[in-house]
Amino acid sequence: MGGEEYPPFGLCSRSKTISEGEITMKGYQDNSPSSAVSSYRPRFVFLVVISACILFTLVVSVCSTKLSSSASAASIAHASTASLSASYPVKVFFSKSPESLNNGSVVYAVNRMSPTIAVGTYAIQLLIAGPTLSERQAGYFTELNTMLSGPSNCSAPLPVGGPDFTLALNKKGTVTQTGTATVKFCRSLNSAGIGADARVTAEINTTLKQFPNIKNVVILTKDGHCFGDGSGKDLCLR
Repeated sequence: MGGEEYPPFGLCSRSKTISEGEITMKGYQDNSPSSAVSSYRPRFVFLVVISACILFTLVVSVCSTKLSSSASAASIAHASTASLSASYPVKVFFSKSPESLNNGSVVYAVNRMSPTIAVGTYAIQLLIAGPTLSERQAGYFTELNTMLSGPSNCSAPLPVGGPDFTLALNKKGTVTQTGTATVKFCRSLNSAGIGADARVTAEINTTLKQFPNIKNVVILTKDGHCFGDGSGKDLCLR
């Protein structure tokens, strides 16, 4: 009719069926965006968990470091405070009236506390400073402080002893000798007589020999001569 040709009915139906089948297969493969997100979700969760663990480890490490640093700082501060507040008992030996006036080698101890571990130096400084008022009233005395006069020739910065003297351990003058301490005065040490020289010598010797590492004591004047040596031969250095 009208010259138009129509395909057979069966062919049209088959073609339609194939098209639907193709559509059905594509739907089964499900390449939609929502499907892709679902497939990546377990991997994303795994990465989140790992990242959280790493972050937690870093936080714990930083906190531990800060706590350790704080503890160390506290320990150092405590040690420094303890060092600053440390004190050491020493004895200073003075002459005493009337006993020492009759025997110049007789001296008596008074107790002091040294704020420095250089106890030998500090003890001689206290000897030069002399006894306290109450000790003087009890008869203690020294003539050492009145025998020192004039300027000091100690170089600056002063090694030990301040402007009055230097104290060298394990030295006999300038020669090394274990167990010997040399006190060299930096100011003029004027003799007040045989009795006073004997008392001052006994005070210095006994004050330094209280320390176990000092067995012998050499006392030198500002010019390097032996104190109280009337011979002029510096016998204390031999």
